[in-house]
Amino acid sequence: MNQPEPQSIAFPTLMNNIEQGLVKIPQFQRDFVWPLKRSAMLIDSILKGHPIGTFILWKTKEPLRTVRNIGGAQLPDTPAGDFVQHVLDGQQRLTSLCAASRGLSVKRAERVDDFSEIYIDLDVSTGNSQEGPVAVVRQGERDSNSVVRVVDLLHKDFTFLASYPPEYHRVLAEYQQRLKAYLFSIVMVNEAPIEVATEIFTRINVSGKPLSVFEIMVAKTFEPGKPGGESKVDRGFDLAERYRELIGELTDVNYETISDAVVLQTVSAIIAKECAKKDILKLDKSEFIETWPKAKEAIHAAVDYFRTFYRIPVSKLLPYAATWCRSPTSSTIIRINRPEISKTTSKTSFGESLWAEDTHLLRRAASRRTYAV
Repeated sequence: MNQPEPQSIAFPTLMNNIEQGLVKIPQFQRDFVWPLKRSAMLIDSILKGHPIGTFILWKTKEPLRTVRNIGGAQLPDTPAGDFVQHVLDGQQRLTSLCAASRGLSVKRAERVDDFSEIYIDLDVSTGNSQEGPVAVVRQGERDSNSVVRVVDLLHKDFTFLASYPPEYHRVLAEYQQRLKAYLFSIVMVNEAPIEVATEIFTRINVSGKPLSVFEIMVAKTFEPGKPGGESKVDRGFDLAERYRELIGELTDVNYETISDAVVLQTVSAIIAKECAKKDILKLDKSEFIETWPKAKEAIHAAVDYFRTFYRIPVSKLLPYAATWCRSPTSSTIIRINRPEISKTTSKTSFGESLWAEDTHLLRRAASRRTYAV
């Protein structure tokens, strides 16, 4: 792995890279949650020349499942053959800057935040913190001639700015220059494998919820589809989407509670004969995608076995998750798909010796089926 590379980049260049699809927010990042007021404070810090922290970007050609838009603004795909810079740290700040500079409306669970409503108060001096913030939310009681929207300051031409009273021309030019000339601190992680990138993300987000194995594998196994493609190959591979489809199929037979962990363990058992976390994370992307239909077949076969042999009507009655991989039916499918696994090995790993331990629990689950319907 190459050493991380410190860089500096100006506001317009950073925004232009986002517009061109060169900077992306990976799907494993959490939702954008900063409110307008906090985003305005970020703009205020930039105008006052304060440091706002470092962005950590992962430069790679590996395609990941990414956030497709910000505030309803569709972001373009990364040009073919180009490196993409995935945001590992600084997503809230970067999204705030993008939303404010474009005047986007960001939909929340219970409201819509209009980032075009972040203004700069032209009567406040950046050198006097006692006067309050320079960047404010909404115009309020202020005279419209004494405030300017951030989006207008960045993108309107000279004619617009000249329409302000002459006493504000100098401060308008100064604030515009401060925004455009501000240098952001960036640490570029160059061409590291995804396991390293997600480990970096987890370590620098220690205060947040750690990434699950499923979230990492969604990112790792993502394969973009071909435009207009309708076949299974042309539409690419999105593990999150395929998992939702599988759960939809299992919902029809009341087996929708199968966890994403069980699905990953099934794929890993077929490919690697092991299904611990470390084994799942080592799985090859192409082999994972190729094995997905076989894993679905194994899961459906296990469901049929539980429903017909034990007459267990709902998955909630199953004693524990390992039951899926231990079922004789799923073991048989794993053995068929991996001929090199001998019958003896199969029995040791997934078959009779382990299955016997579960049988009495399944019989108890079957005896409770009356209360589940």
